[in-house]
Amino acid sequence: MKLYFSPGACSLAPHMVARESGIPLDLVKVDLATHTTPDGGDFYKVNARGYIPVLELDDGTRMTEASVMVQVLADRAPQSGLIPSPGSPERYRVQEWLNVVATEIHKAFSPWLWQKGTADSTVAQVKKQLASRFAELDWHLARRSYLVGDAFTIADAYAFTVVNWANFQSIDLKPYPNLMAWMNRVAQRPKVKEAMKAEGLIP
Repeated sequence: MKLYFSPGACSLAPHMVARESGIPLDLVKVDLATHTTPDGGDFYKVNARGYIPVLELDDGTRMTEASVMVQVLADRAPQSGLIPSPGSPERYRVQEWLNVVATEIHKAFSPWLWQKGTADSTVAQVKKQLASRFAELDWHLARRSYLVGDAFTIADAYAFTVVNWANFQSIDLKPYPNLMAWMNRVAQRPKVKEAMKAEGLIP
């Protein structure tokens, strides 16, 4: 399988899940400024929307959306324990959190905080919304080690990836000690470190 990625972007979530699952991936770094691949290819021919991640399966099928990819990868390695069994209440909880991250946190950061032309009033409103979500996560994580109980799941991989963007936007997470403790807990996982090193995010 092949993962089209950009360092630290939402593609980090399926990258982490693949490593946690023991699934080998060929990594293709995409230049999002020019929408080109390392060989000079037009990335729009890979994904007409022009954004990452894209997961290319062995049969050539291509998938988008990080929240879907992490489920596909985890289901291919059920022994990893990264996603509960289909139809279980725990599975629905994981999917619930994937949706919360995608719609409430990911879409707050992107595109608003990455575009230089975003109005100051919009930036302030977005940061207020993020503060509310971070407070919710902090409250939730005061009672458990990970988002769904005491085991790391794909929901944690996606949430970690997106919350980590606070570091790129100079958003202080110190008011949220439980959230910070969880971020550190995830960051210390050996396979998470591997993924972050491979993307050049840590030495």
